[in-house]
Amino acid sequence: MEWNCCKTNQEDEPTDPFRLGKVTSACVIPFRRGRVEHHWEWKKGIMFRRKHASHFNSNDAEQQEAKIDELKSALGPLSAHGEKYFSDTCLRRYLEARNWNVTKSRKMLEESLKWRATYKPEDIRWNSTSHDGKIRFLVYVLENAILGQHEGQEKMVWLIDFTGWTMAHATPIKTARECTSILQNHYPERLAIAFLFNPPKVFEAFYKAVKYFLDPRSIEKLNFVYLKDEESMKVLYKCIDPEVLPVEFGGKNSVVYNHEEYSKLMLQEDIETSSFWEDDAKTVDHAINGTLVPDVAPQSPLLAAKAS
Repeated sequence: MEWNCCKTNQEDEPTDPFRLGKVTSACVIPFRRGRVEHHWEWKKGIMFRRKHASHFNSNDAEQQEAKIDELKSALGPLSAHGEKYFSDTCLRRYLEARNWNVTKSRKMLEESLKWRATYKPEDIRWNSTSHDGKIRFLVYVLENAILGQHEGQEKMVWLIDFTGWTMAHATPIKTARECTSILQNHYPERLAIAFLFNPPKVFEAFYKAVKYFLDPRSIEKLNFVYLKDEESMKVLYKCIDPEVLPVEFGGKNSVVYNHEEYSKLMLQEDIETSSFWEDDAKTVDHAINGTLVPDVAPQSPLLAAKAS
């Protein structure tokens, strides 16, 4: 590699980046060691090193696996409870959410573990009210949806109906802010795409307020669709088969929602969910970073992936 130095008061340019010369003006010498580039600077007779990280290709499977292994090492030993959630697929999602930055991903994971230890999403059941209740119900739906996913499925498609919505139905900003925080920080990269169906003109003001709490990646996944807008409906049909989409959403499925029947199904889901968690529950608590975390025996990789 060529030396790239500015003019100094020495007759000869330095040839050894590890030798401290008597240089009064700045001199930068780049060289490579492995996959990391270093720059050495001399300022007032003192040598400094600046380290530049090598380029990471997020599409390279080998580099992805290396990042996952690095994150595992950074996390260190986990309780059985932690191992239950943090499968490789889970670590990958957290890394993607933080642009494959291991330090930021580790911090995010540790915060999620603390949150799950105190919020206990696996203990939430059907029917809930009030500000906190609405948030817990959202978490309840997410947890059930995750446990119901098939092997290899990691992301979800959301269809949110805004037909007949008015400002009287608007979620309090406090609730909206907390919801977005939970979704983005503790369920990263779970959302593939979201369809906001038939939002009225008045919704724009509310959306502008809520948009402030969304990160750019989440905003890119939001799609406004309107029943009378053929082009927007085509985007919806690409993700949801019109044959299974209910008629009121522009599909061909004539299914009718029955709240009583749906409640019975959800109550049955609660029994199965409770059984799922209780099978491996222990009475021992394990402290992680000052937070007590219920210790849970490890499960099969598939169940662990679903739980995360």
